[in-house]
Amino acid sequence: MAAPPVLDHLAALADPIRGRLLLVLERNELAVTELAGALALPQSTVSRHLKTLADAGWVTARTEGTSRRYRMAAQLDDPAQAVWSAVRAPLAAHPDAATDAARLAALLLVRRAAYFSAATRWDRTRAELFGTRVDQSAFLALLDPDAVVGDLGCGLGATTDAVAPFVRRVIAVDDSPAMLAEARRRLDGRANVELREGSLELLPLDDGELDAALILLALHYSADPARVLGEALRALRPGGRLVVVDMLPHDREAYRAEMGHVWLGFDPSRVESWMRAAGADAVRIVPLLHDPAAKGPPLFAASARRALSPAR
Repeated sequence: MAAPPVLDHLAALADPIRGRLLLVLERNELAVTELAGALALPQSTVSRHLKTLADAGWVTARTEGTSRRYRMAAQLDDPAQAVWSAVRAPLAAHPDAATDAARLAALLLVRRAAYFSAATRWDRTRAELFGTRVDQSAFLALLDPDAVVGDLGCGLGATTDAVAPFVRRVIAVDDSPAMLAEARRRLDGRANVELREGSLELLPLDDGELDAALILLALHYSADPARVLGEALRALRPGGRLVVVDMLPHDREAYRAEMGHVWLGFDPSRVESWMRAAGADAVRIVPLLHDPAAKGPPLFAASARRALSPAR
């Protein structure tokens, strides 16, 4: 007569070392060297007990580089779960368990410190794993989900595409039919996006239609930036926010002929004076960190609020 499966699981846990291993592997994925350090045992001893646990289905392993990493099986069968429920509390109450946990915490702290010791390594790894736009996406989540946002000078619609998932509606404005045609293709399927043709100096927007407005790398194309800022503020509700990103002053004259730039960047104090004259308050202008891979001039971000009441 075959022995009940529960007896096989009891046999697998008969040695206290295997119980200690399961306690540290319950919430951690560890290599043999790390397990040996946590339990203060030779690697050969740890490997022998891991094999017994793996054969009985208590632990799983995966290969990472030249090593294997172990953890407790995510799904134990019913007999094994019954055994673990019965023995876990006594195992965890033993002094060895607390000592193992303290050694493991110290090992993990050293491992984490070694991994993050070089900031450039983390930046590179994060970019490889998650791309270079993870920061922007996180900040967009701070937007009011009920907001109506204007992307003024939307170009090909990249900003509109990024903002649309986070707000109720985006109105994208540009004076170039060709740009709007490309943006329309890009934004196909975005039900909460509306494209409008019009100039920044005379926006096709009603007074107070927007909760927030963005003018990203478009102000330098206008012959009358003060009027553009005034139009953007007019289209905002009282208390609505305007954000402008553009270039700081530079001497790259070729930009005029090559890209049609009218202004070679802006002095922040001039931008602030234009904003305040147009009825903005809470003006703040911050130089942006320069991307080492960028070939263009440094940028600034200017933010302002449409005043809640007219200035006296």
